[in-house]
Parts: sequence; structure tokens; C-alpha cells
Amino acid sequence: MKKILSFLVIFLFTFSYSQELKDFIIPKGYEKILETKGDLDKDGKDETVIVFNTDKTPDSESPGLVRKFYILKNVNGKLKIWKENSNLIFDSKEGFYPEGNELELTIKNNCLVIFQSYFSNSRHTVTSKNTYRFQNGDFYLIGALVKFDDTCEFNYSDEINFSTGKVIVSEEYSDCDDGSDRKIPENYYKEFTHKLPKLIKMNEYKMGKNEIKIPNSKKSFNF
Repeated sequence: MKKILSFLVIFLFTFSYSQELKDFIIPKGYEKILETKGDLDKDGKDETVIVFNTDKTPDSESPGLVRKFYILKNVNGKLKIWKENSNLIFDSKEGFYPEGNELELTIKNNCLVIFQSYFSNSRHTVTSKNTYRFQNGDFYLIGALVKFDDTCEFNYSDEINFSTGKVIVSEEYSDCDDGSDRKIPENYYKEFTHKLPKLIKMNEYKMGKNEIKIPNSKKSFNF
């Protein structure tokens, strides 16, 4: 009975909400670069997520274009704008070698997963994977992975599951075999629990602006 009631609540909310959504029309000057489909609100119907290069340039000195994605619902054969965001995907020319950048959007277990990486210089790669889930009428960040890798000297990884609060911090070091007499630091690994007072909404999330202190350590990381 509880499952039936939950389904009816979701159905009625989705039906009512869909009536207020605007029709989706590709803005002039936008170029589609990526598209994926999947069920994000557990109503048995696939949503469509599309990423575009816009005709706008970022506020930074980057020569690239701002990228924007839309989450679209199919209502009676028409695509409607459910959510849109232009802050969570790196611009088209991010980093040192844009041709090697990666961007993937997948829908898994009713969650939107955004994976992206870029070269910050000739040796360093920055990777992020953020997971968003639709609940309580909005999309929330429920998982974040941040990696910073050198070609040979180190590999840093910070991961947090906001639903469980589990955090995994890893630092691995190695010899670059470049003839230098560098002392290799010891590897570092720690698991702990960190619960946020409340989950962060997708459209309120600012990548890299959130800090978590590592217990019993002077270390911290940003996500």
C-alpha cells in the first residue's frame, strides 16, 4: 500500500509540475555536443539530457565557450525544460590541452552522473565526477569525486558519498625516475564520516568552493 501511495504522489506531482514547464527550443547559436537519456524521477519514463556549446564566453580569460545542459521531460511528445545549468560543466577550451579533455554524462540508478577531466598543465590532470539525484522536488548533489594526478609523481583522490557521509581520502606517491634525489613522501589513506547539515541543490552547487577538514590532520580538500 505504501508503494502504491508513493507512486501516486510522484505521479500527481510530476503531472502537475509538467504542465508548468516551458517548451524546449534550441537557442540560436547553440551547438549540441552530447546527449543521454534515462529515468531520473522513477516514473518509468526517460528524461533527455543535452549539453550545448553556447554562444557565450566565460568571465575568465579562457578562449572557450560556456557549456550549458538541459534536463528535458517528454510531455505528450514535446520536450519541456525541467532543469538547466551553465555552471557545472567546464567550458569548451578549459585547461592546457583542450583536445584531450573528457566529458561524459550518464544516467545510472535514476541519478545523473557528470564526469569530466582536463589538463591543468603538461603534467597534471584534474578529474571530477559528481552525482545528482532527484528527491524532495529538486536535484541534489549526493556524491563527489575529485582527483588530481601527476604523470609520475603523485595521484590524489578525494571522494564523498553525501547520503552515507562516507569520505575516502587517498594520496599515492612514486618515483619519477628522472635522476633527482627527491625524497618520496609516504602514501596517505583515510576513511571517515562527514555529514552535511543539508544536501546541496544542484543549481546551488559551486564546484571547488566547498571545503572538508580531515579529522586529526591539518589536511583538507575542496569539492
